[in-house]
Amino acid sequence: MTDAIERFADHVVGTRYEDLPADAIRAAKVFILDSVGVGLAGTQAPYVREAIAAFQGAVPGAGARVWGTGEPLPPPAAAAVIGYLIHNSEYDCVHEQAVLHPMAVPFSALMAEAEARGGIDGKALLRAVVLGVDVACHIGCSARNGLRFFRPATGGGFGAVAALGAAFGLDRERLLDAFGIYYAQTGGTMQAHVEGSPLLAMQAGFNARNAVVAVRMAEAGIPGLRGTLEGPFGYLNLMEGDYDADALTAGLGRVWRITEVAHKPFPSGRATHGILDALRELRTEHGFAVDEVASVAAAVPPLTHRLIGRPPKDAMTPNYARLCGSYAAARLLVTGDLGVGDFTPEALGDAATLELAQRITITADGNPDPNALTPVTVTVTRHSGANVSRTLSVIYGNPAKPMSHEAHLAKFRGNLAFAHGPVPAGNADTLIALVDDLESLDDARRLVDLMVVG
Repeated sequence: MTDAIERFADHVVGTRYEDLPADAIRAAKVFILDSVGVGLAGTQAPYVREAIAAFQGAVPGAGARVWGTGEPLPPPAAAAVIGYLIHNSEYDCVHEQAVLHPMAVPFSALMAEAEARGGIDGKALLRAVVLGVDVACHIGCSARNGLRFFRPATGGGFGAVAALGAAFGLDRERLLDAFGIYYAQTGGTMQAHVEGSPLLAMQAGFNARNAVVAVRMAEAGIPGLRGTLEGPFGYLNLMEGDYDADALTAGLGRVWRITEVAHKPFPSGRATHGILDALRELRTEHGFAVDEVASVAAAVPPLTHRLIGRPPKDAMTPNYARLCGSYAAARLLVTGDLGVGDFTPEALGDAATLELAQRITITADGNPDPNALTPVTVTVTRHSGANVSRTLSVIYGNPAKPMSHEAHLAKFRGNLAFAHGPVPAGNADTLIALVDDLESLDDARRLVDLMVVG
């Protein structure tokens, strides 16, 4: 019996840029620009300077630059830091069925190596992104258990290997080696999510680094595992526990997973977004003010409750608060929106927000699907005793309920304005234009040139 990893390798090696449908290319452009924006906003997160210093001390050298600040690092270390930047604000895109952030690991590894090696034009970048997302999300969609390990990091690393293999022309055998070497290094625990630890995002960085190392080792001739996914101790049996073998690769070449990826309109866990979307709709429809709200009750699937049902508390860290549905909902009601500025120490200490958050309850609804994020039902009760409810099965940002192009660009510009520096508005305009016409870009390093502001 052959391992499914072989079918993924065949998919990567055998897919040309010309084979990609137009909607996949459009989606890749959207989420490349989105990932650049959230990564630059991530330069303002806690522990960025410490992470850069740690990698500079542990692995001195150069080859690729840290986004925003520009420090030179060897490609594996640069990939690790960029992965942390992309995911640390909980603002990066998500594939809801796979329960996986499909750009954080693949794109950080790809951009670090594209800068270090050079020669990656826009078409090669687009092809690599589409294939990396495809591999990561097909693997994630096959899982039938709830999250055991941190799938955005572990599954995302397979996508990173695929993206690097596509970009740098690995043949089938070398790509199989790289997948196997990556799996021997992979890791990522949900304990970081439980604790609201910055290590949650750093795990994306660790696996981006591991993917870079795996590809370089395979290129050097080091053999990898071959039962990488379906062996008795392969990824799916050991780290996912139960999976649908038929669903694993059935859609390859027909279902392009990047077209299913959801935008994140708010910088908080995607599991909070159903509550936030419902509250925005209810407020727009019924026009209530925040001081009219007596309580809010949200009934959500067990996975959603597990991810963001944690209690609000004083002195929350940004990482904890981004995964606290009650805080996110309260902050949206108090300010009218939820943005990157709502996780500063000042915002996290706002008395009105914290008091309202204590009146917002989130309960599990008994949904039998361990990977479901919807439906979500939100009920707002006013001090008058009147209440209004909304049930959502599709959440704003999903391709079936998409952000507009204008909202996408506004998010990008807002992230660059918030970033270290900040990034000049002219650079934002140029980045938008370059990504919009990415097929014509001669070298992906031009994107990094515009991201580094000293």
